[in-house]
Amino acid sequence: MFEVKLNPQPPDDNSGDLTVGRMSIEKHFHGDLEASSQGQMLTAMTDVKGSAGYVAIERVRGTLHGRTGSFALQHSGTMTRGTPQLSVTVVPDSGTGQLVGLAGTMDIKITDGKHFYEFDYTLPKAP
Repeated sequence: MFEVKLNPQPPDDNSGDLTVGRMSIEKHFHGDLEASSQGQMLTAMTDVKGSAGYVAIERVRGTLHGRTGSFALQHSGTMTRGTPQLSVTVVPDSGTGQLVGLAGTMDIKITDGKHFYEFDYTLPKAP
């Protein structure tokens, strides 16, 4: 499970285009991954209800099965008339500390307003 806090940020320009947005991300992960993260999200809204897109990068710091370090996650998501498609991938070679060599993908589910994750990953054997 994880908690997430999204904070809207001011636009980078003065175009007045409200279809493009920017947010900061703060998360706290619990379970096999005990960590916190910070990141940035860009969003694109449309005139069609239930259709939108987002990209994000976040840096995760904490422990994964007792191994301490950090890594980056890259998000790419779309919503097509209410049907979601999401890809969350560990950025290659972004692992630090005992998480060097981490690779994998994360699946995010939202049930009754609560966020859950499934992390499918590989790590080199500990020295």
